[in-house]
Amino acid sequence: MTEETPYEARVREPWPGRRDPKSGAAARSEIVTSWRRSQLSGVVSGAEDLPFNPNLNRTSRLVTAATPVIDRLAAHLDGGGATIVLADSNAQIIDRRAGGSTLARALDRAMVAPGFSYAEEHAGTNGIGSVIEGRRPIMVSGTEHFRENLQQFTCVGAPVVNPFTNSIIGVLDVTSRLSDTSELMTPLVVAAAREIETRLLADSSRREQLLLEQFLARANRSSAAVVTLNEDFIITNTAASRLLEPTDHAVLWNWTARTMGSGEYAEGELCVGDDVPVRAQARMVRMDDKSIGVLIELRVHHDLQKAIALAPPSPGVTLAAPGAAATHDPLAGLPPGRSAVWQRARREIACTAGLDESVLVTGEPGTGKRCVAEALVGGRPSAVLDAMAVDRDPAAWISKAEDVLTDGGHLVVTHIDALPVPLCGSLIALMKESAARGGRIIATATRLDFRVSRIGDHFPVRLHLPALRERPEDLADIVPFLLDGQPTLRQRMLPSTLQALMALAWPGNLRELHMVLTSAAVRANGVDLALQHLPYEYRAPSADREPAALKRAERETILDALSVSAGNKKRAADRLGIARSTLYRKMRALGIDEKRWDTCDT
Repeated sequence: MTEETPYEARVREPWPGRRDPKSGAAARSEIVTSWRRSQLSGVVSGAEDLPFNPNLNRTSRLVTAATPVIDRLAAHLDGGGATIVLADSNAQIIDRRAGGSTLARALDRAMVAPGFSYAEEHAGTNGIGSVIEGRRPIMVSGTEHFRENLQQFTCVGAPVVNPFTNSIIGVLDVTSRLSDTSELMTPLVVAAAREIETRLLADSSRREQLLLEQFLARANRSSAAVVTLNEDFIITNTAASRLLEPTDHAVLWNWTARTMGSGEYAEGELCVGDDVPVRAQARMVRMDDKSIGVLIELRVHHDLQKAIALAPPSPGVTLAAPGAAATHDPLAGLPPGRSAVWQRARREIACTAGLDESVLVTGEPGTGKRCVAEALVGGRPSAVLDAMAVDRDPAAWISKAEDVLTDGGHLVVTHIDALPVPLCGSLIALMKESAARGGRIIATATRLDFRVSRIGDHFPVRLHLPALRERPEDLADIVPFLLDGQPTLRQRMLPSTLQALMALAWPGNLRELHMVLTSAAVRANGVDLALQHLPYEYRAPSADREPAALKRAERETILDALSVSAGNKKRAADRLGIARSTLYRKMRALGIDEKRWDTCDT
């Protein structure tokens, strides 16, 4: 790539007051703002790659409403100098029509084709991503494009807005070569986008009318809290409105996806509102043989909270003796959550804080093991040592541990599963010697395989933290907790955004979630966090969302059976109505650690 001349640099940096040397026109404010966002996102003007996703949703409501409109436009533009582009709310192109063969080849070279993402954070200023960011029609012509390979085109895009939620669900764009630019492009695209919205409204009216009819028919006959909802809206009776909070829309929708799967009915127990336990019964509502929403009845379950509190701990967990109490509240700084699995974990943490035994905290990376370990130590004197850093100076590392434990202190050791075998023996000896003085170790580990060092056998108490994907309903509580926890993250999250997050697998758990929220808060710049503020790869659930939800539900069912059976796999298999060999196979397929549930199976 050749070095830029001052002229080219000015064209590619249209700050206020700058003028295009060719036309003499001042840079428009919306272009200036978009360029600033592009630069802050790190877009490279000379780059020629874009994210590509071959999984296109060609059956969405947007495509259904837009197809007749695009068909008519394509008939008028066939063989001409313009092409029609339809993108979804994530700026991924899902359709491209018309335009001559020469223009089509040029667009292919610039990757203006189905499957490619034109989100502003990837493609810079353009007629798709900049529409989503600005929420208004925009024309981007020639050198106004941030990326050089787009500067041969003029793009005019207009948002397609959901008539009920006022959220952008797509972008309609008309693109031509720079030489074929016409002032008529903008009114043409805006009119076509409004026509698509009209068709969406008509279709939505039928859907919402049927859902309303189903809601009224049930609400008039039931004393329960009655809710009808789909991904876009929620209807409640008086009892439900008193019970639910705004984030419960996403909680209920996610619960339905997990428990109902491809079936017609579902029932179960969950917590809504201010941790109110309810029994829920849901029924699918269909129109033209397509699912358009669900009808849910909620009844407050007064015994469920007591059942959660009295649920047996996981195998390997030793609880404090009756009457034992911690000198501090170990739960004060931990994330909240309404799921049964997290409530059980919090109870175990609270009970463990009243013990003087060494504790091993296990869980996947990012689940908050160190946070729990330090909470168990509380305000008592302690030190934190990372076993992964022991290679720097093994003698100094073990000497520091000896100083803390000999004085009866409380030592936090992170990544103890990475401790070299020779040092494991030294640390075990220190644990035994210091026990009489009140010294103890709170250690964290990702792996549970200690067959070589056997150091895990010397921890009388173990706590296991569940992965975030095992408790998606907790995101409704965790997200506000993380957003309120820092002065820079004060925004609220829209229910549709929370709904998208609850559909993800979160391999990085809480650490990954915090990173995503921080990035979204910067992009939102003080407004409520919407879907477009999330990093691109987090905006849309994967194509296998429903299978993932079914797998997650199956995994939770097996975990519950194992917990109730105290880890006895034979009894758990009997409860599930399957052979023990089938249970082992499913545990391996679903990533359930067999070692954690090692007990006598006779």
